[in-house]
Order: sequence, then structure tokens, then C-alpha cells
Amino acid sequence: VQLQASGGGLVEAGSSLTLSCVASGSTFSRYAMAWFRQAPGKEREFVAATSWSGVDTFYRDSVEGRFTISRDNAKNTGFLLMNGLKPEDTAVYYCAAVDVRKPMWTYRDLGSYDFWGQGTLVTVSS
Repeated sequence: VQLQASGGGLVEAGSSLTLSCVASGSTFSRYAMAWFRQAPGKEREFVAATSWSGVDTFYRDSVEGRFTISRDNAKNTGFLLMNGLKPEDTAVYYCAAVDVRKPMWTYRDLGSYDFWGQGTLVTVSS
């Protein structure tokens, strides 16, 4: 599957953004998907993940309650709604996908994912 992330931009603190991840080349519902981010000079980190159906979701503590991950399998698209953005959310955001047969307890692990989008930059000014 190929992934194309979009929706990043420059926003002020407290603003909202929605990132999109369009999948092609394979049936989207065959994959769990996640969002990771990488700030300048830092390692890539887990942000959120969802099961193939969208029913099960997982978040890193610092975005819980502010970010919402979702997906529309009919449109082969995943989303990350980001509310209450903070300067520390500034990073390149990547969407990723992994086969549904991978257990859910692996969804927070960078190394679990086989497919990656190209990244979209989110910059939050204070």
C-alpha cells in the first residue's frame, strides 16, 4: 500500500488542523494505521493509532483528549484531527500502516509498521 499524507501547515497555538492520509494500491481495511511525528533533532515518536475498523484507538499521553484519529475505509483515507495545538506539537507528521494480523499491543512501536507516507509539516507558533 502507498500512503500520501497532507494537511499540515503553520498555525497559532490553540488552533486546529486535520491531517489526511490517502492509501492506494491495496484495500485500506487490510491495515491498521497510525500517525507518528518527528520534531527537529528528535526521534520519531508515536502519536495515535487505530485498528482496521476504527473502533479501537490509541494515543500518546500528551495528545490524549486533544487529538482524534479516525478513518473512512470506503474512501481509503485516515485522519488525525488535532485540536488545541501547542508549540511542542511542531513536527513532521507521518502516517503509517501495518497488516491487520499484527496484534494491537504492537501499534505504538515504530518498528511494527511496514508502510509509511512522506510526512507533512505542522508548525505551531506561540
